[in-house]
Amino acid sequence: MTNTRKTGTICVQAGWQPKTGEPRVLPIYQSTTFKYDTTAQMADLFDLKSEGYFYTRLQNPTNDAVAAKITELEGGVAGMLTSSGQAASFYSVFNICEAGDHFVSSKNIYGGTYNLFLITMKKLGIECTMVDNEASEEEIAKAFRPNTKCVFAETIANPSCNVLDIEKFARIAHSHGVPLIIDNTFATPINCRPFEFGADIVIHSTTKYMDGHALTVGGAVVDSGNFNWDDYADKFPGLTKPDPSYHGLAYSKAFGKKAYITKATAQLMRDLGSIQSPENAFLLNIGLETLHLRVPKHCENAQKVAEYLASNDKIAWINYSGLPSNKYYGLAQKQFNGGRSCGVMSFGIKGGREESIKFMDNLKFIAMVTHVADARSCVLHPASHTHRQLSDEQLLAAGVQPDLIRLSVGIEDVSDILEDIEQALKTI
Repeated sequence: MTNTRKTGTICVQAGWQPKTGEPRVLPIYQSTTFKYDTTAQMADLFDLKSEGYFYTRLQNPTNDAVAAKITELEGGVAGMLTSSGQAASFYSVFNICEAGDHFVSSKNIYGGTYNLFLITMKKLGIECTMVDNEASEEEIAKAFRPNTKCVFAETIANPSCNVLDIEKFARIAHSHGVPLIIDNTFATPINCRPFEFGADIVIHSTTKYMDGHALTVGGAVVDSGNFNWDDYADKFPGLTKPDPSYHGLAYSKAFGKKAYITKATAQLMRDLGSIQSPENAFLLNIGLETLHLRVPKHCENAQKVAEYLASNDKIAWINYSGLPSNKYYGLAQKQFNGGRSCGVMSFGIKGGREESIKFMDNLKFIAMVTHVADARSCVLHPASHTHRQLSDEQLLAAGVQPDLIRLSVGIEDVSDILEDIEQALKTI
């Protein structure tokens, strides 16, 4: 899809296009079912011969409008909403992998996704090999096998905040005839559009910046339409060969560039049912309408906080790509709009894990929560919380230092944020 409108206009206007006499604001289609007059009409829907709605587990008009907005923001051809970011991660890979297959993932990913890939999906017969973002292309290439079906990575890793070289990973994936899937949750399409750097599929935990209010859990999957599945027909039979559950229909031939999302909707959502509720999609859309305003403010505040922490002698290290001294600074200038990454940073306090915990326990209004990337500043110690099931060795293998603090800088007045950090640092 060609992006002819500016980002701010897309955030506010895209997705829902009311006709004369229809609601100006996207309505909530709070219905499980949709009525038709004839058997033939419904039969065509079930056979994927016509477009429409018959059961919200597969598709819903509210959801589709919001998915269309996210798709346009990312510059894709088709998208779908899921019930959570975890569901989006799972669907994005499972849509092209089955028992006996293998895929490659960056090890610098969210802890829940790490477990999904290495433990849960292994139980389904799908193996994953983790690679280091910083490794050479030759070293990463060694992880590929004849049955490798895709590569997965995060634009900005949660919680380490390492920045991915998207072009490098796209080059490696394409040289092995597989698509690159990028989790763009932290950067959002306001700051980075991975398709422009060679990614093929983008996912989001819409729970984070896109919602922005910590009100709704959700996810999204967007396809660029750029990966030609028929060029590797034997590698992706689920997309290129007849589907017996739809009378022998082959998605790549019937739907072209929209084959990947059509299959994910018609097959995975049909059978697994991780649909986002229409009410949650409605609330997500409200968040999207101000995404282009909120993200720059998050980044503005985070830059000032990062500069303060970098100059404080109680801070052992900090990882934020907006700092000129950061090793990802050059990559951020190349990949991110205006060099802005997001409002999230990671850092450690001198004295290690115990001092990090003491610092967090003494914060006043910066809340200690599992969430990240919403309007309110919040903090987390992954080794004690989201990654507490991992040993120190496993933490390091996942790119998470035991003393790492993840700080998500909100859109409050930055002077209040800095004051809270300063008073907490004085206690250690």
